[in-house]
Amino acid sequence: MRAFVLPVCASAFCAMTAPPESSVALFNGKDLAGWVGDTGGYRVEDGAIVCTDKGGNLFTQKEYADFEFSFEFRLTSGANNGIAIRSPLQGDPAYAGFEVQVLDNSAPQYANLKEYQYHGSLYGIAAAKREAMKPIGEWNTETIRFDGTKATVTLNGVVIVDVDLAVVAKDGKTIDGHEHAGLKRTTGHIGFCGHGDSVAFRNIKVRELHTAAK
Repeated sequence: MRAFVLPVCASAFCAMTAPPESSVALFNGKDLAGWVGDTGGYRVEDGAIVCTDKGGNLFTQKEYADFEFSFEFRLTSGANNGIAIRSPLQGDPAYAGFEVQVLDNSAPQYANLKEYQYHGSLYGIAAAKREAMKPIGEWNTETIRFDGTKATVTLNGVVIVDVDLAVVAKDGKTIDGHEHAGLKRTTGHIGFCGHGDSVAFRNIKVRELHTAAK
C-alpha cells in the first residue's frame, strides 16, 4: 500500500476552498473586511463587532440562500438590534428581506411589544418563545437556519422559532398585516440591523446548505 501525506495549507486558503458543507468564518476578529454598508457605525473591540450609538445596517459582502448562520452576542441593558436575512442592500431588512430580532426582552420599555417583536422573532412574521436568554452582559449563542421556506432559530441550545414560511405567511399574509417583499426572496445578504444601541457579536460563521432536494 502506498502511503501519502495530507497537504498542509494556510488557513486563509483553506477557508476559500472549503467545501460548501463547512462552516466559514465571516469575521476575522481584527477588522470589517468582507462587510459592507454602515461600516462607520460599527467598531472592532476585543475580537467582536460592536454596534455604536450611530450603528445602522452592516451586511456581508456575499449573498446567501440556504444556510446556518451562527454567532455569539452580548446585549447591554435595553439594547435593540437585529439579524438581516436574505436582505437586499437597500430598504428595511425587516420588510425587504427578513429580520430576526435581537432584543433585551427584560427591558421595561419593551413590556408591551407585539409578540413578533421580541428576541428571536422573525419580525412581523413569526413570534419566538421568550426563553433561554442569559442575563444582560453575558454571551449568548444563537443559530439561525433558513432552508427553502423552513426557518429555525436556536438560542443557547433551545429552539425558539421553528416555522414554515409557506404556512405562517401563506399567500403573503403576515401577522403584522404589512407587506413583506422578503417572503419572495430566496437569497440575499446577512447582516446586523443596528438601532444605535451597543450590542457585540463574535464567532460569526455561516454554513451553506445543499440538500439532496436541491
